[in-house]
Amino acid sequence: MPITAVNELSLPPAVELRDITRAFGRKPVLDGITMQVERGELFGLLGPSGSGKTTLVKLITGIDKADGGSVRLLGETMPKLKMLQRIGYMAQSDALYNELTAKENLQFFASLYELSGSRRNERIQAAMAVVDLLDHLNKPVAAYSGGMKRRLSLAIALLHEPELLVLDEPTVGIDPVLRQSIWRELLALREKGTTILLTTHVMDEAEKCDRIALIREGKLTAIDSPEALKAKSGTASIEEAFIALGGGGRG
Repeated sequence: MPITAVNELSLPPAVELRDITRAFGRKPVLDGITMQVERGELFGLLGPSGSGKTTLVKLITGIDKADGGSVRLLGETMPKLKMLQRIGYMAQSDALYNELTAKENLQFFASLYELSGSRRNERIQAAMAVVDLLDHLNKPVAAYSGGMKRRLSLAIALLHEPELLVLDEPTVGIDPVLRQSIWRELLALREKGTTILLTTHVMDEAEKCDRIALIREGKLTAIDSPEALKAKSGTASIEEAFIALGGGGRG
């Protein structure tokens, strides 16, 4: 994990979860989740569909509330509305206004982040450049492809340069060339001190993370760096390590 100035100041972890439980009706979805994400870390949640990744992300961002346990984000107990200014969130489903242009969508979210004037315009241009959509800035979102909508959602999450970036399956539906470009940007953001937490089921993306939490059926089966997980399981790949450490199958 990179050493950053914020680490040296001994600030509280970016994310701190203690004994988190969540159920829908009688169905337990998360069971005793305890973990923390350090400042400046690129942290991955790896698990199959239905394993509890998205539910956990919603608890972290304050969209949902745990039945038990505690969630702290950048030292603040969640959920808390003011944290909207400090985190960037990209959901698994795109939350966009199809009747508006991409620029109008970005302007709307910029107002929520209290960005205005020249600063707002600079950030819109910069965020759209990251996802290679500048040429489509004035196009209605209804005319966007699915992949373009995912890229616009990522631009919105990056708009206010958040301290913590939370991304739920950020590269689903994006072509391989652009996926590489987005990952270069994520790694660059990490080097600048941005904390990134993302969910994925793509093994080569998990390899790029500083640490990974393996999750299956609402339980964490292991947390460590990709190399340490492979060494611990005696395997040559993250996919093999995931299976060996209890992550195999569908949650």
